[in-house]
Amino acid sequence: MDERVTFDALLEARASNERMLVAPDGSVLSVADFKTHAGKAAAWLRAQGIERGDRIALWLPNCADWLALLFGAARIGAMIVAINTRYRAAELDHVLGHSGARILIFGGDEAHSDVHAILGEVNLAALGDLECLASFQAQEPIQGRNITTVDLASVEPVGPQDAQASDPVLLFTTSGTTSKPKLVQHSQGTLSKHARNCAATFGFDAPDATYLAALPFCGVFGLNPSLAAIAGGAPIHVLSVFRDTQAVDAAKKSKVTHFFGSDEMYRRIWELDASAFENARLCGFASFTPGLMGVLRDMAEAGLPLAGVYGASEVNAIFAIQPLDLPLEDRMMGGGRMAGRGDLRVRDPESGELLSQGQVGVLEIRAETSFTGYFRNVEATAKAIDEDGYFRSNDLVYEREDGTFVYLARNGEFIRLSGFLTDPAEIEEVIARAPGVAQAQVVGIEIQRKVLPVAFVITEDDSSLDEDALCAFTEPLLAHYKIPHRFFFLDAFPTTASANGTKIQRGKLAEMARDLVSDGGAR
Repeated sequence: MDERVTFDALLEARASNERMLVAPDGSVLSVADFKTHAGKAAAWLRAQGIERGDRIALWLPNCADWLALLFGAARIGAMIVAINTRYRAAELDHVLGHSGARILIFGGDEAHSDVHAILGEVNLAALGDLECLASFQAQEPIQGRNITTVDLASVEPVGPQDAQASDPVLLFTTSGTTSKPKLVQHSQGTLSKHARNCAATFGFDAPDATYLAALPFCGVFGLNPSLAAIAGGAPIHVLSVFRDTQAVDAAKKSKVTHFFGSDEMYRRIWELDASAFENARLCGFASFTPGLMGVLRDMAEAGLPLAGVYGASEVNAIFAIQPLDLPLEDRMMGGGRMAGRGDLRVRDPESGELLSQGQVGVLEIRAETSFTGYFRNVEATAKAIDEDGYFRSNDLVYEREDGTFVYLARNGEFIRLSGFLTDPAEIEEVIARAPGVAQAQVVGIEIQRKVLPVAFVITEDDSSLDEDALCAFTEPLLAHYKIPHRFFFLDAFPTTASANGTKIQRGKLAEMARDLVSDGGAR
């Protein structure tokens, strides 16, 4: 890979006086301003003892500081651990421990969680690598540990160093085959090259292109388009969290041309004020909410340039987008054509045979912008990447004759909750920790046009657990979207025998959940 494909190289390709970031209040950072801001972030990190290869955990909503710390860490060869602002104590504890982060930088009490209270529930003493807690706001000590105030204004900026494209720079969390999230490692080269590919392919490099960053930077769907905008020279209008009123205001005032987000995001903006999309050229969307496709088709028929997308933490978001010149029904499917070059193939998950166009199988991807492996998890990396360099996506797709592909579903039991792909085992593990629980199973079902988790629990013989007690136990430990909508108690799970042993019938559990929720109503 070209060693000049670094984060600093993305900035050096921009004119210093160009607008780069626009805040909700209208304040603007130019490219020159941002270079200085990133240099100050690098200097502050060095002052905290951060060295090449160290990890810095960011638990922040979208803001200029988030991006400045990313670019600052890249400048000195350090790595950012991107933490979902909705995470609770159990999830935060795992990511901090597994990443070996030396610093956790967090904000104040954000919309989705009480950060200070959640940190109080984490066993900080057990996190041997975590040396510093830091915040942009003054904070009271947590578990006897003082909180360092992040003060970027007091340091002199560090200029570009000797960063290489191969330098690891970012760890995303993703659900895997185990009950714990894995950490997906990307280098400066994989992210920067993908940003340049997307800028050229999707029009971020047009002279008047603008982008609305409404999704969180802690995930690829929020960060990758923002990096593409930086690579292409499109000003980024940053929303700390998605609010439809702010999104409409920013889109109209700044004549936003590029949007990426969930189906629900588009519906809310459209219903509030469809004129927000007056200048839209590309609206990439992912279908996270059952029942909205008809609404989106109506919007597309009215002229909104909606197009289905495909991505994953391992291969980046907006890895592919359906071409806008396809018939409406075709372009509304997930998948599309790759940004940049790469190799795709589709394999029968049972026979292992490679499939032809039109046949449904598991997508495998080989691209120079794919992740470099799962952090500290050689075994999982070996399972995910074969000897030819193909990433096994575990997504069911089929290829079209025109070279595009269509995403159908996940080849497994993952469920999409509030837009986040979630392994039910993550929730089951937390429930199983409750006193009196013997086993737990979680399925996702549609309730009032939204997929929600429902739990089935087998208790120990002498347990007096009830639904309220389990709800109270899980609420402090899980992100709000992972908390089961209902808990139902069984004597045994439905099972079936197979060549590989007895398996729990999760499909049957989903049917039971739908029947029980329908009969019992909301909790």
